Amino acid sequence: MQTFPDTELILTADKRLYHLHVKNEDIADDVILVGDPGRVEQISRYFSKIEFKANHREFITHTGTYKGKRITVISTGIGTDNIDIVLNELDAAVNINPETRHLNPTLRQLNIIRLGTSGALHADMPVNTLLASSHGIGLDGLLPFYQNWQMVNEQNICDQFIQHCQWPSNLPYPYCVAANTGLLNHLGDGLIQGITATAPGFYGPQGRQIRLNAALPELNDLLASFAFETNRITNFEMETSALYGLGKLLGHRCLTICVIIANRATKTFTANYNDSVERLIQHCLNKLTS
Repeated sequence: MQTFPDTELILTADKRLYHLHVKNEDIADDVILVGDPGRVEQISRYFSKIEFKANHREFITHTGTYKGKRITVISTGIGTDNIDIVLNELDAAVNINPETRHLNPTLRQLNIIRLGTSGALHADMPVNTLLASSHGIGLDGLLPFYQNWQMVNEQNICDQFIQHCQWPSNLPYPYCVAANTGLLNHLGDGLIQGITATAPGFYGPQGRQIRLNAALPELNDLLASFAFETNRITNFEMETSALYGLGKLLGHRCLTICVIIANRATKTFTANYNDSVERLIQHCLNKLTS
């Protein structure tokens, strides 16, 4: 039986995962991920009780009960590098025995729902819209660092995207992973759905230019004009592709729902940021308990 060594599975003195500071019993089957650490309490204040809290760096965890359902909320911070930490440690917490460092004989499958903010690429998607990501197309380069990533990659979408964009060979390979169908159909019911582009940065990688010019200033137009069958790239953010890729490789069910706070095509930004985020939170909590 494989034993995970100290340098690979890093634990605290009380056998919790190094970054998240959690154990198996601290994690509910339904996990909500948010980028902003302040948004954890914004969600957990709806709980009738909070049974567990952890706080380390940008990773804040609350586990409690909402309408009789046990839910965990975790902040990831920004970017696919942080998703890499959170997904690997979440899985290790629920599927590896911290005493023996062996894989548990029965593996837990988590429902992992990311609630985020995002920028739309099409003029017909007004700010404050809720959007469920049918796929994540990763411009970040993370997933190919893992063996067997091709098993979850939507190769046909990637090939067509690379051809459409004439994707430069010096940039990371654009991979694409689909959301969990069950979560998408339930939590995404009634919402706009589309392919979400995940960028490795906020400025140049999303076509923004301040003092530095972007290498692909036409990137947003290329993304907005891409379509695969009935699917178009609807929005930009910085986490979904890694969430979908790592989650699927590890056997978890993942979905991203974002509120559109900016429209890159019309150059508009929401005037009701907090109200929009609240609507996103309430949508998710009510769907999880229906």
